[in-house]
Amino acid sequence: MKSFLPFPMFIAICCLLVGGAPSTTITTAAATTAVDNLSPETNRELGRARNATARYHDFDRAAADGYEFLACVQGEGFEYVNWALVDCNFDVEQPEALHYIDEGNGLQLVGVEYVVPTVCTATAPEGFTGENDEWEFMAEGLPIWSLRAAIWLPNPDGMFAEHNPRIPDQCP
Repeated sequence: MKSFLPFPMFIAICCLLVGGAPSTTITTAAATTAVDNLSPETNRELGRARNATARYHDFDRAAADGYEFLACVQGEGFEYVNWALVDCNFDVEQPEALHYIDEGNGLQLVGVEYVVPTVCTATAPEGFTGENDEWEFMAEGLPIWSLRAAIWLPNPDGMFAEHNPRIPDQCP
């Protein structure tokens, strides 16, 4: 019996140490609330968007698929657009634009953007299921409706917020 007593004491001490250790996880009420309020269907659609764009973590694949640099936008990063995808349709698996930040050793994919020309609709297009997506009219002064989704770098202001404060200002 005595040989087994030190093991439970060791486990108990480890639990106390681990349970009392400071956590390095950073969360905010806004980020938690924004994610928790999305419907199961919206989360499935966001999963489809992630699956469809995961290959673009390799920027060379995005360039090969026709994404071209458009601009650097504060709070969005470097924006690359595939003009062949810009049409009157919203397709969760084919975002018209990809957003990147420079990580020093290459570009990191942080989000996507959906674009519908304003000539296609006078009102915000149908996008993700539910009421959480935030389409911007005349985005960046262009005649488009635009919807951003922070699918690769969580946005504390919400999945569909216009700008992500976690994106460093790398614009000249």
